[in-house]
Amino acid sequence: MRRALEPVAMPVTWCNDLDLEAIAARVGTPFYLYDAATLQQRIAAVKKLTSAAGLQARYAMKACSARRVLEVMRENGIWIDAVSGNEALRARAAGFAMGAEPPVVLLTADVLRDNAAEVVCEHGILPNVGSPGMLRALHARGYRGPVGFRLNPGFGHGHVQACDTGGPSSKHGLWHEDDEAVRREAEALGLPIVLLHAHVGTGPQIEEFNQNMLRLGEFFGERLRDYPDVAGIALGGGIPHPYRPDAPHIDLVQLEQTLAKVQADVSRRAGRAIRVEIEPGRYFVAPAAVLVARVTDVKHTRSNEKGPGQRFTMVDAGFCDLVRPAMYGSYHHITVHGRGGKLAPTAVAGPLCESGDVFTRDAEELIDPRLLPEARPGDLLVLHDAGAYGAAMSSNYNSIGKVPQVWLEDGRTYLMSRRETFDDIVRAECFEPL
Repeated sequence: MRRALEPVAMPVTWCNDLDLEAIAARVGTPFYLYDAATLQQRIAAVKKLTSAAGLQARYAMKACSARRVLEVMRENGIWIDAVSGNEALRARAAGFAMGAEPPVVLLTADVLRDNAAEVVCEHGILPNVGSPGMLRALHARGYRGPVGFRLNPGFGHGHVQACDTGGPSSKHGLWHEDDEAVRREAEALGLPIVLLHAHVGTGPQIEEFNQNMLRLGEFFGERLRDYPDVAGIALGGGIPHPYRPDAPHIDLVQLEQTLAKVQADVSRRAGRAIRVEIEPGRYFVAPAAVLVARVTDVKHTRSNEKGPGQRFTMVDAGFCDLVRPAMYGSYHHITVHGRGGKLAPTAVAGPLCESGDVFTRDAEELIDPRLLPEARPGDLLVLHDAGAYGAAMSSNYNSIGKVPQVWLEDGRTYLMSRRETFDDIVRAECFEPL
């Protein structure tokens, strides 16, 4: 049985009182809007979390690789976890130091695609190896530097199975029972192992995240004596962000204590100081951006033997702009900017030629209407908490250009990226003899 619809109060957020129409008049809709103050608040929280000696925070830049976001991370002393050669080059363009001492930029991968091996070799970035064949591929390219090992510890959790980062169903990392053979191969190739890494995801319960951090500390502590060159361990990311307004917030004080305990324990067991890293992505940027769309129409279907009728609020943003609801059934809080009054059950849908182009869906991919003010064509609709895996996962599906990104800081707005044109979309197309 579907749950009864109840009004969900929207907490005061940074965009509630902004003149979004003024921005829309300059850049059109839809557009992403980032708030510098919100991002700085999350950075400050993570810096406090890792303020004790021997702790270091990285930013999993796959969550949002916009240059201004990267620059702010660098200004605050946050290191980078990149997952492709081009991500590493974007970090370099934003001013991050290259090289492996210290490994400010880490390249974590299961496959060395495109220019990844070239970037590692040219810039001396520490490669974090997730598949055994990567060792041979790096050695064949002439790489003789240090490496990290991403291990699959056999446990872990994602917010849905498609995001599972640890355990038998996860493709990520070297299976923990096979690490001895891979370690011997690295030694034979002359590639010292200086970092051990695992990522076990967030899980549905906040306490599970703390327990997984402790389990990872124990997991690594048992292995460090077999890795005499290891100077650091990375506990992955996954700090939970509450997408629903009524969802609980993580107790960072407890997590701070957990990280300090892990660092002390692994250093004691290794007989040397071990750096402990975390690499949140979502937690840094999720609340720092919204996707603003224009309501284009409101239409209805009628109930019949197939199911209940729906009120569809049509907007000009689609899953080409924010794919998480279509891909995972993920929840993003929605508001009709500046409009109150009567509430009505509403499905919010976009312009794409796909039935799945609906922002109000549940984990079973069914339409899940929200109680929203009765929007009218011309209203602005805001999808909140869109900073993580929003613009970063956007696409040109239906040959639609990627939307502009706008930065808000100290009351002023800046264009971070312009709206893509038709020429941008077809720029790489060609027909040439090979």
